[in-house]
Amino acid sequence: MKRAILVSAIAALSLFAVPAQTPFGINDLLSVKRVADPQLSPDGKTVAYTVGTVDKAANKVINQIFSRSVDGGNPKQLTSGSMSSSNPRWSPDGRRIAYTNGGQIWTMKSDGDDKQQITRISTGASGPIWSPDGRSIAFGSDVYPECTTDACNKAADDKAEESKVKAHVTDRLLFRHWVEWRDRKRSHVFIVSSSGGAARDMTPGDFDSPPYAAASGVDYAFSPDGSQLAYLRNPDKIEAASTNSDIYLVSVNGGEARDITASMKGYDVSPTFTPNGKYLLFRSEQTPAFEADRWRIMRYDLKTGEITELTKGFDLQVEEMTVSADSSTIYFAAGERGYAPVFSIPVEPDFRSKATYVKKVVQTMASSLNVSADGKTLVYAAGFADTPTEIWWSSTDGKSGNFITAVNAANTVKYHFNKAESIEWSGAGGTKVQGFVIKPPNFDPARKYPLIVLIHGGPQSAWNDSWGYRWNPQVFANQGYVVFMPNPRGSTGYGQKFVNDISGDWGGKAFIDIQNGVAEMARKPFVDKDRIGAAGASYGGYMVDWLLGHNNDPRFKIKAFVSHAGVYNLESMAAATEELWFVNWEFKGMPWENAVNYNRWSPNKFAKAFATPTLVTCGEVDFRVPYDQSLQLYTTLQLKGVPSKLIVFPDEGHWILKPQNSEFWYNNVLDWFQKYLKQ
Repeated sequence: MKRAILVSAIAALSLFAVPAQTPFGINDLLSVKRVADPQLSPDGKTVAYTVGTVDKAANKVINQIFSRSVDGGNPKQLTSGSMSSSNPRWSPDGRRIAYTNGGQIWTMKSDGDDKQQITRISTGASGPIWSPDGRSIAFGSDVYPECTTDACNKAADDKAEESKVKAHVTDRLLFRHWVEWRDRKRSHVFIVSSSGGAARDMTPGDFDSPPYAAASGVDYAFSPDGSQLAYLRNPDKIEAASTNSDIYLVSVNGGEARDITASMKGYDVSPTFTPNGKYLLFRSEQTPAFEADRWRIMRYDLKTGEITELTKGFDLQVEEMTVSADSSTIYFAAGERGYAPVFSIPVEPDFRSKATYVKKVVQTMASSLNVSADGKTLVYAAGFADTPTEIWWSSTDGKSGNFITAVNAANTVKYHFNKAESIEWSGAGGTKVQGFVIKPPNFDPARKYPLIVLIHGGPQSAWNDSWGYRWNPQVFANQGYVVFMPNPRGSTGYGQKFVNDISGDWGGKAFIDIQNGVAEMARKPFVDKDRIGAAGASYGGYMVDWLLGHNNDPRFKIKAFVSHAGVYNLESMAAATEELWFVNWEFKGMPWENAVNYNRWSPNKFAKAFATPTLVTCGEVDFRVPYDQSLQLYTTLQLKGVPSKLIVFPDEGHWILKPQNSEFWYNNVLDWFQKYLKQ
């Protein structure tokens, strides 16, 4: 990894170094403050951001809003208290900041004074954005579609709370999502005066805006003249089988909304007006019902209605974008071989030229991109496997940059984390496959270490050289393991064909890619090939379950598994998961339409070969991979007499997020590997 402009920043962090080695455990991970959501002020001088601190006793993370000068100086804490404050958004004149606290929208002066509650809506409010004149704020709220007043929504909530009958009743699909039932309420976009008062529902009707299938953050925006609001909705009847989110325009005064991307049948998200009011930019996937298609930057001409793809020939997925104040340049982040560099592209490329329009600005792990009004500075969040996320700046020519915040530097540098090392090997069909290796502290190349293979979910996702909390590789490395994180077929950041190669082939090329990667690691002189464990979640859990039935590679032997929220029985999973477009696409139909794929790739069909000790974990409120998948796996292991253990978290969904639950999960996983890999 060439971190280019970040070299001076990392050197500065080393000023905090101390010679003694300190082990990094789960409690140390929980003590790392979670820096996120940088928002650059209109004058480009100050960045507001959030810092999350784990309150272990309360079993939650509490976020507060801070600000700091881009040029340096001491950070200033703007909010405090026992409740989280989040979503800081600057007013157009830079004098006030809108934010969310206690499920309502508030504003405060830029120095944190004069806090005023703006919304008092019974259904709660989040995701504030300002109108260009600063007189209004748009926000999202979950409401009953039949209600036209807040009093109606409150009465419906009170009735449901008071009733002894807690039955969920629905007559549509996508009636639940991730961890919540969606049998009645809908997400709508509202507008309220920035001085407070009654809020107006801008997206009335029995639909979600944004639709759950497409939500990529705050997917609504005011036009530069403030006369229109852009928002998303899915016009299709069966939302659970459709990724067709369209962009609509509606007058802020109300009236009939206009679907401006009706001709496009895939995801359309992130509506972004150019400041000059000429175009509406958005990200889009072309293929209907395929949620991992290539994200493109599209340009809608507000005068002619013409839609143009700006990223033709760019084979990576655009993850987020922002546009310069002069409306000339789009800056965006895209996954590339385990990183998320910042790229640029003109808003109006000269397509007659053969020049390359997309240019890489800075090699980093960028998220939450901002560009200053003068077009000279980028501000974003970035973290690496050895560096917790902080706020950074870079010049838009990529020639200079540094960190703005160093919230965790003094506390984490003592751990002497090893960097993620990129490695490459030959996968299925000779295709080159890449991944990362993280070595233990005080690594001695003359020793032999046990190996833990971490398999990512998705499957259209990737391990990146980035900081995380749910599967932090440093926690494993600090227990004396070499950590291997392969990016097999299906991983993003290696071109769209590499992504596409896993669909309909879950246990095929990706399995060989991982096998060959583990074999490559097993040949390393510092790896003990007789002490290898593997763990994964979601698709990663699927691959663990698949490996359970195929743990017969002569080059190595996996001695212990951890399967979290793993897909185990494809047929029962297909009609129980909430996003039906996913299984429809990945297995080319439902079980009654394509039984061959379900039989071929379902791990439960190979249970006869299960023999490896396996820890099974899951959340009971997981609607993506229902927890019965884990119950089926555990029951099978027990009936076969395979050493196994089941942990079910009744208050967690697809991810284990609550701090005490996270601690319990990590400790059990580490104990499991200790038992089978270190004795």
